[in-house]
Amino acid sequence: MASKSDASSKKSSMRPDIATLGGLLLAAGGILGGLVIEGGKLTDIAQVTALMIVLGGTIGAVMVTTPLKTLIKAAKCLGSVFFEHAQSPQDVIEEVISYATKARKNSIISLESDLPNIADPFLQKAISLSVDGTDLQELRKMMELDIALEHRNGESVAKVYESAGGYAPTIGIIGAVLGLIQVMKHLENIEEVGRGIAVAFVATVYGVASANLFFLPVANKIKARFHHSLEMKELMLEGVCSIVEGLNPKLIRIKLDPFSDEGAESAKKVKAPQAKAAQTAPARG
Repeated sequence: MASKSDASSKKSSMRPDIATLGGLLLAAGGILGGLVIEGGKLTDIAQVTALMIVLGGTIGAVMVTTPLKTLIKAAKCLGSVFFEHAQSPQDVIEEVISYATKARKNSIISLESDLPNIADPFLQKAISLSVDGTDLQELRKMMELDIALEHRNGESVAKVYESAGGYAPTIGIIGAVLGLIQVMKHLENIEEVGRGIAVAFVATVYGVASANLFFLPVANKIKARFHHSLEMKELMLEGVCSIVEGLNPKLIRIKLDPFSDEGAESAKKVKAPQAKAAQTAPARG
């Protein structure tokens, strides 16, 4: 039981996503650093009104096009962009193998006592259905429906940020035009006109930068997170179905190994010598 609780705590833990944090810092540092090297100042692009126009207009447009429930889900998923669950496919495989071993020794009914200790709701539901004696085909259909619904949910959440990435540059242009309108009111002062035009185009910078450095990358990262989650669920489903079929735990491990990085690497190592042997083998005529 101690090992299972340790595995559960590992799967529930979260760690900062170095790629996301490092990417944002690198992008911002590169752009701002280039501005300073070219003789500009950070205050040149520090315009609160331009930021208010771009963010307010973009968020407002997204709210018009997206249902409220989806907006709330998208806001909750934003944390997963900066933090990731430390869920390893190998840990899931080991957990499934432990249940398969127990079921083979003591029958699948014995897994009922393990249900409260299963951290993942999907795996818990699948094993619960198997313990209840659900038909294998019906079990697979029910769990595949859960996978399909999560896939649809992930696509709708990512679409929110993709929409924001589409609206932001256009809202930035609107902000620039509004700034130019104000500039045109003071054409008598050439110096003020030049300064005003520079300030007006800051909104365009905010719109393009927010779309390409935040909204669109966030949408892609959320898609990647959901894709990984779906792979884990497919792994769990195949494992539970194999347990219901009564397969040997060794065969189940072989069946699930391709889901893990270690299994994929070992498969490549096995195929590489075979490919070389096929290339070096003399042709028979």
